[in-house]
Amino acid sequence: LIAQAPALRSAIDDGMPLLAVCGGYQLLGHSYVDQSGRETPGTGLVDLRTRAVKRLTNHASINTSPCYSPDGNQICFNSDRSGGQQLYTMDSEGGGVKRISFGQGRYATPVWSPRGDLIAFTRINSGTFSIGVMRPDGSDERLLTTSYLDEGPTWARNGRVIMFTRTLETRANGNGGSQIWSIDITGRNERRVLSPGDASDPAWSPLIQ
Repeated sequence: LIAQAPALRSAIDDGMPLLAVCGGYQLLGHSYVDQSGRETPGTGLVDLRTRAVKRLTNHASINTSPCYSPDGNQICFNSDRSGGQQLYTMDSEGGGVKRISFGQGRYATPVWSPRGDLIAFTRINSGTFSIGVMRPDGSDERLLTTSYLDEGPTWARNGRVIMFTRTLETRANGNGGSQIWSIDITGRNERRVLSPGDASDPAWSPLIQ
């Protein structure tokens, strides 16, 4: 493939589409570094370099939504290894796995607070969605909102306010849609963030202006 790189580059420059799947990124980039540290050259058709990564979970379950603690020493994630989707923490090397959620329903989208003292999450139970917080060890769980569909919490940099997406149930008159809302970690001052149309998936900037 490397020998064909000049011809491929010429065809790409002429408008030929390029599709890369899985290992294709390793071959089409400048180089690939495996877990032993050995570097294998690529074709250089794509301006990237890839390297092997370390697998942190090795359980026959679905493990998703990893989120690092602010100090980088722990990771919170979703897993259905207990039968239902719950929250777990582990150290940054994949050890010390601990389940931290034990409430009713399923837990999702964990996000560590900037100060490291709380983890925000989405909880789904009996057809309703809630935004809540708990300590990293699972204690002091509190639900801040409950609605038809509240999800995707994101923290303000001061660790005091959470924004999230609220989707309204579509009614016979066609009213519904998604909106961005915010709430204090005390569970007070719940308010809509106005937008000209539907809005979702908020994300705070690194600095509050």
